[in-house]
Amino acid sequence: MIEMKVAGIALEAASRSPIILLRDSTERRQLPIYIGQEQARAIISALENQTPPRPLTHDLMVNILDEIGATLERIVIHSLQDSTFYAVLSVRQGEILKEIDARPSDAIALALRTRSSIWVVEEVIADASIPVDRDADEAEQQAFRDFLSDLRPSDFTQRGKSKSSES
Repeated sequence: MIEMKVAGIALEAASRSPIILLRDSTERRQLPIYIGQEQARAIISALENQTPPRPLTHDLMVNILDEIGATLERIVIHSLQDSTFYAVLSVRQGEILKEIDARPSDAIALALRTRSSIWVVEEVIADASIPVDRDADEAEQQAFRDFLSDLRPSDFTQRGKSKSSES
């Protein structure tokens, strides 16, 4: 799993649908997830630390967790099926850890309010992420190809000998 952070909310050009953008710590991959208008508002209010005069749904859920002595440890976006992302909330109450099915947008809104981590399974990132910096990706791939082209079998035997002489 890879920890991700919310990079922001964008609007898809043609449909004007909101998209939440998650980005990995290297800032090289970004995971776009289409969400609804209401979920976008909930996420934006959490990003901007807005406090409504009365608790909205996600604020209410955080209040309930607090009242029953439970904490949201993390959220995990674990699969992508037929263009739909699936997530779970990892909620701890004492020694009991429960995983609760949730829409990724709701899970992210809760994670932001509780300052919980956001994790995504590698396969989901491989299937749905987009590169943020194509030039850096291509440069890294070229550097690796150059490294491999300069590699000789004798490089392995020399390294192995020096390690065995250290023992």
